[in-house]
Amino acid sequence: MSLPSHIRSLWLRCRDLLYRIPNPPRDILVTAVLLCGAYCASSILISHTGGENNSALVFVLAVTIISSLTTGYFYGILASIVGTFCINIYFMEPYATFTLNRTGYPVAMLSMVAISCVVCALTTRVKQQAAEAIRREKNTKTLYEINQKLNEEKAAIQLESARETIRGNILRAVSHDLRTPLTAISGAASVLLGSPEISEKNLSMLQDIKSDADALIIMVENLLSVTRIQDGSMPLKKREEMLEEVAGDAILTTRRRFPGVHVELELSEDILYLPMEPLLVKQVMVNLLENAIRHSGDREHITLHLFRQDDWAVVEVRDRGKGLSPEICQAVQSGKPLNRDLSGDATRGMGIGLSVCQSIIKAHNGFFAADNNPEGGAVFRFGLPMEEKSDE
Repeated sequence: MSLPSHIRSLWLRCRDLLYRIPNPPRDILVTAVLLCGAYCASSILISHTGGENNSALVFVLAVTIISSLTTGYFYGILASIVGTFCINIYFMEPYATFTLNRTGYPVAMLSMVAISCVVCALTTRVKQQAAEAIRREKNTKTLYEINQKLNEEKAAIQLESARETIRGNILRAVSHDLRTPLTAISGAASVLLGSPEISEKNLSMLQDIKSDADALIIMVENLLSVTRIQDGSMPLKKREEMLEEVAGDAILTTRRRFPGVHVELELSEDILYLPMEPLLVKQVMVNLLENAIRHSGDREHITLHLFRQDDWAVVEVRDRGKGLSPEICQAVQSGKPLNRDLSGDATRGMGIGLSVCQSIIKAHNGFFAADNNPEGGAVFRFGLPMEEKSDE
């Protein structure tokens, strides 16, 4: 049978007030109040029943309540001892005197203390088990919430991975479909440019067509490279190569594409012989040189510098153009792709080229950086390990 709502509400309010008191004062207060209550109840009983009273049961009940409301064993055992002496002195003949002379008194006292201690121990153990059950319930709830969050994160990662896979497949399909017609357009423009019957106006248009087609072909190749490297479908086939030879091929390719641009090659005294995928490293150099030509505004002071720094073979592409904005430097350092607003030329795909460079160098376990030259212009720098390093 449940208590009336007003009594239950009063009990909960009193319990909350009680538990706001710190532990030692609260336990002492609870013990003192309940022992006084047991004494008062036993006094009332003995006044009505005379020598026949149930004071021992009253004090055992008080000890049980004290054990359930206090912390540990101490207060319950103390209450049982105090209660035993109170019964002997105030509620057993001769009253107001402590004595063990009457037959059965010692056994009764020891039994009282033993029973009270057992009740105290059982009550305390029940409290500890309840607290342990609450703690386990909280731990279980916490683990369940953590597991739910992990499952949500796992699902989000799987969804993002699926999106990346679909995006990569679409990019590869579109790139393959675009490469053939673009190559045909570039070839047809080259043939027409060799014809002597082309007017000056048409010649300029054909040159623009060929330039744009070549730029789109490079962009398509970059897209193919970055998607293959990112999804792991294009494993690196490293072999020992001289970085100077790869740089020479990159400059020849750049000069064929931009005949009127001067690119200088600076070499150090060290011979840079290291494991790499030469075609991909060449693509990185070509992309950086092309970005310098197209976006710096400088076509006379572009330099490709090779040198050794500790255990790294370092390649720098310098120009004396307008330099890089802080947003571009920050995007390159963080490895994020450049958007159209930051690229400075929305029609040439500077961001795609740099993303390809970053992906290729990362696949080689190297580093990639960009900064402004104190003397003016931009500096793109990447480093390759001189010896093969295993992936962490």
